[in-house]
Amino acid sequence: MKMARQKSQPGFTLLELMVAISIGLLVVGAMTGLFKAGMESAMLLTQRAETQQNMRAAIDLMVKDISMAGAGLPSGGIQLPTGNGNNGASTYACDQAGACHVPGDTYPTGNYMYGVIPGYGNGVEANGIVPAAPSPAINDSITSIYCDYNLPLWEYDVTFPTPGNGSAIALVVDPAYIATPPPAINAPGAIQVGDLIMLSNSLGTAVGEVTSLTATGIGFADLDPLNINQSGAASNNIASISTGSNTIAYRLFAVTYYLTVPANGESPRLMRQVNGLSPVPVADNIINLQFSYDIYNSTTSALEANQPNPLGVGDSPNLMQKINIVVMGQSMINRGNRSQNLYLATSVSARNMAFRNRYQ
Repeated sequence: MKMARQKSQPGFTLLELMVAISIGLLVVGAMTGLFKAGMESAMLLTQRAETQQNMRAAIDLMVKDISMAGAGLPSGGIQLPTGNGNNGASTYACDQAGACHVPGDTYPTGNYMYGVIPGYGNGVEANGIVPAAPSPAINDSITSIYCDYNLPLWEYDVTFPTPGNGSAIALVVDPAYIATPPPAINAPGAIQVGDLIMLSNSLGTAVGEVTSLTATGIGFADLDPLNINQSGAASNNIASISTGSNTIAYRLFAVTYYLTVPANGESPRLMRQVNGLSPVPVADNIINLQFSYDIYNSTTSALEANQPNPLGVGDSPNLMQKINIVVMGQSMINRGNRSQNLYLATSVSARNMAFRNRYQ
């Protein structure tokens, strides 16, 4: 009896199997490295795009306000209350609760309101520390002041209920605008307590802070949070022009940009504060804010480019030609405790500031 012969089946030797496994592991490892590198590149691009978008939104808003600096103000600015009986310098970047949000918040050079008020080195609320800011950590603030042309207060006839007393004004729609009257002064989006009102007439120009409001009148009581009204001052207050004629009113915007460092380890934040109202956040993770100014030296008549502290060296803000802005942001999305810091810079022409004839 013959037994059937078994046919041998081809297979892998142990050595061949080990070689195949090694090659497979190399391929998988290479693909894993490529996948990891791709994921890291995608994260870096996401961080960069998000940070740039955040900074561009912040700069766009600042450029809008700074480009309007000085619009509608008398040439050279406005002298705020001075003389016997004044209560000291007026303030900016403060709200109705009495909180002031930048150090050194008083109007400079004898209580004078310029179209732009540089804030060298005082750009962090309460002198806070921004840990991620580059060394040396210099952060600035800036205040831009201009007329609000969207609210037509000039379409009202303005009178003083008690001539010689600057504590209130009455407003009645001018007959020329009765057919299409302006919005009521206390309508939503119109005047609010804490707003600044500029009054101009035959006797000059003065500024007051709104402390009370009705449909037909605005009050300017003393001891206002911004210390602007000061009816007891000898000059440059509303009382000093309250016997003048042909009074015209405008709302002013005094807009301050600065950084704040919230509690509980939150990221630094760029803030925008208007008149005497509460500040609002503009952008998160802004870790550095710096301004410099191209400004004419009133003594030498030379243009000083990138002057970081014009008030500190005696230059007049009225001679600014350009404001240079540098913002540094940090990515809000972190991977492995790694984040990106990016700079964004631009310049704004101070088109409404004082004209200087360079050909004299």
